[in-house]
Amino acid sequence: MLLLVWTPKAWHRLFLLKPPALLWTPGGEALHMRYRLMSRQGPGEASRQSQPQGPGFRTRLLITALFGAGLGGAWLAARAEKEQRRQQQRTEALRQAAVGQGDFSLLDHRGQARCKADFRGQWVLMYFGFTHCPDICPDELEKLVQVVQKLEAEPGLPPVQPVFITVDPARDTVAAMARYVQDFHPRLLGLTGSAEQVAQVSRSYRVYYSAGPKDEDQDYIVDHSIAIYLLSPDGLFTDYYGRAKSAQQIADSVRRHMAAFRSVLH
Repeated sequence: MLLLVWTPKAWHRLFLLKPPALLWTPGGEALHMRYRLMSRQGPGEASRQSQPQGPGFRTRLLITALFGAGLGGAWLAARAEKEQRRQQQRTEALRQAAVGQGDFSLLDHRGQARCKADFRGQWVLMYFGFTHCPDICPDELEKLVQVVQKLEAEPGLPPVQPVFITVDPARDTVAAMARYVQDFHPRLLGLTGSAEQVAQVSRSYRVYYSAGPKDEDQDYIVDHSIAIYLLSPDGLFTDYYGRAKSAQQIADSVRRHMAAFRSVLH
């Protein structure tokens, strides 16, 4: 074991050695000692040298930030363009499905005759159901109303007409529809008609419905398709929304359709 006792004079000599310095032990083994000459600069000068200096560093930071912002903006623009293109393709595919073609003739809950042309120039959200439905129809109509209210609260957006068409014309008379729709929204329009008229409009929008067996009180449930339909101001079927869609998701979709709408009738 080598025991070194360092005196101030020995420290001075050590700094004069050229690296790497070799120290020999009595056993003849060489100890490699590497050292770093301490700078004669003061702590203030050393700290100043370790910090980035001059306008060059700030310029590089600014360029980096601008480059990152440019990449982010390009990514957002590409994403928006992709989403718009996807929605246009979906809309075109839905139009080719020929849903909602032809006219219909029904009575509203005030007893006034209504046809498809009456809604031309308006955005329409339409739901098929029946007034004796225990839970699904009220829930879906409530969701439809929430969508309408969300869009009504946004200045600059055109109004949306909510429509409820019955699939149970035997029980859903004009008076029954009037009592039912008043519980949801003051502009909700209820439509009913004869069995043949309801069957015609249901076929047009590909709506399935079937009345179940009657119970001892002559009550029954009607099994039917569950979807909210969106019609453009041209009167064309534009989109549909199942039960899994929330009111916010539907409102966002309707807003995008409004922004992308271009009439094909002019």
